[in-house]
Amino acid sequence: MKDIGARRLLEALYRAALSGADPEAAVEHALASSTVRRVLASGRRVGVFAAGKAAAGMARAAFAALGPRPALVVLPRGHAANGIPRTAIVRAAHPEPDASSLRAALRALRFFHGFGREDVLLCLISGGASSLLAAPRPGITLAQKRRAVRELARSGASIAELNRLRTKLSAVKGGRLGRASAARLVTLVLSDVPGDRAALVGSGPTVRGRRGDVVRIVGSNGSGLDAAAREARRRGLRVFREKARLEGEASLAGRRLARRAATMAGGSVLLAGGETTVTLGEARGRGGRSLELALSAAMELGHDGPIALLAAGSDGLDGSSGAAGAFADGTTVSRALARGRDPARALATHDTRRLFSFLGDLLVTGPTGTNVGDWVFLIRRGRRGRAPQSVKPL
Repeated sequence: MKDIGARRLLEALYRAALSGADPEAAVEHALASSTVRRVLASGRRVGVFAAGKAAAGMARAAFAALGPRPALVVLPRGHAANGIPRTAIVRAAHPEPDASSLRAALRALRFFHGFGREDVLLCLISGGASSLLAAPRPGITLAQKRRAVRELARSGASIAELNRLRTKLSAVKGGRLGRASAARLVTLVLSDVPGDRAALVGSGPTVRGRRGDVVRIVGSNGSGLDAAAREARRRGLRVFREKARLEGEASLAGRRLARRAATMAGGSVLLAGGETTVTLGEARGRGGRSLELALSAAMELGHDGPIALLAAGSDGLDGSSGAAGAFADGTTVSRALARGRDPARALATHDTRRLFSFLGDLLVTGPTGTNVGDWVFLIRRGRRGRAPQSVKPL
């Protein structure tokens, strides 16, 4: 039987993490800093450029602080654009670029060309910008670029490795878009990459390494986990946080986290964040890295009833699943088997969406408007145990 109370608690932690990675609040806070205010005030004209899954929220904060400005806001199709001037909005493809991504990149280049030395461009970058802005370097077609990135992704490459390849093949990434303008740039970044390196987020289109530019990380996966930890403590839970960022194969990460949660004391929660990978091979099922992590964790738990977990993407879209993530606990495997479903086969064929949908265990949110990677929350109720050695209490 599903534990509805545990599910509500897990979803509350996820919602708290989303609030901690809110792009609008992050940009509002950054724009209040004296350094950023001073640079923006120095410009004859100030333009606003935003690209990525969090572009709408980041741009809204800019317009609220600065008023109407020349602007270009590049969003994935299907993402809400409330509060953004219609003339500023450009829609493009994600997760794989297409002709709309090329048009968006060319329009961005024209926009940057329109600002001179006495001007300032406020650049708001979040994950997803790599796909939304796709202008291949001369001699390379968009189809060739897509094929190269797709093959690397299917091999289980990390987001940093994918962005390095995208940068190598691009006319706008790696600071090349920024170098199209003589204006001074202020780049505010919502990070979804290991180490929160601004040059890697969205492949760093405006991080050009020029003295006088301002580059700041304004939010990250960790800021979401900080908010989730506060919510957990408010609810009386003892909080442990995984020291290492989540990475590597999703199925292996799920098993590791399940083993660590099994050693926690009752009334505890383990928080983890990062971005795992899935090596697809020839399999063509529907799913995502968070769903794979959740199912592999459930298989490791077996029938350990006191533990329940939620693995979910901060952007609300896990791979091809159409869901943000999935809930799992010690009953997941037994419930699936009792209803004629094979969890091991679902994991082997990367067809995890079908199983979690059948069990009613998907978390469906739609696009959340932010993008800082993935989160996993594991709670343990019942009898006390020893705390995991690989995590630290907060």
